[in-house]
Amino acid sequence: MCIGIPLRVLECAPGRALCGDENGVRWIDTRLVEPPAPGDWLLVFLDAAREILDAGRAARIREALRALQAVQAGDPAALAGLFADLDREPQLPPHLQAQLPPKEPT
Repeated sequence: MCIGIPLRVLECAPGRALCGDENGVRWIDTRLVEPPAPGDWLLVFLDAAREILDAGRAARIREALRALQAVQAGDPAALAGLFADLDREPQLPPHLQAQLPPKEPT
């Protein structure tokens, strides 16, 4: 399995961008996405950008990756706040809700 890592673009060149995060910087192949600009976020798989992300989505992915690291390290306390949307009952999307049988009166 390959996990995408959000990286921030620091510098651009034709077909590649120098990107970084807290783990360092490296050149990323950008030929599969629109040319990025410094400050953009890229979703990177094996040193190749697959998608340009908005800052919010990049932050959510980074939080999920931090949560995975916390679980691997055996530190469940570090999970607090990383998955804030999991404290609610899951909701089906409207097109699937329409397929449910009617609820019986209680």
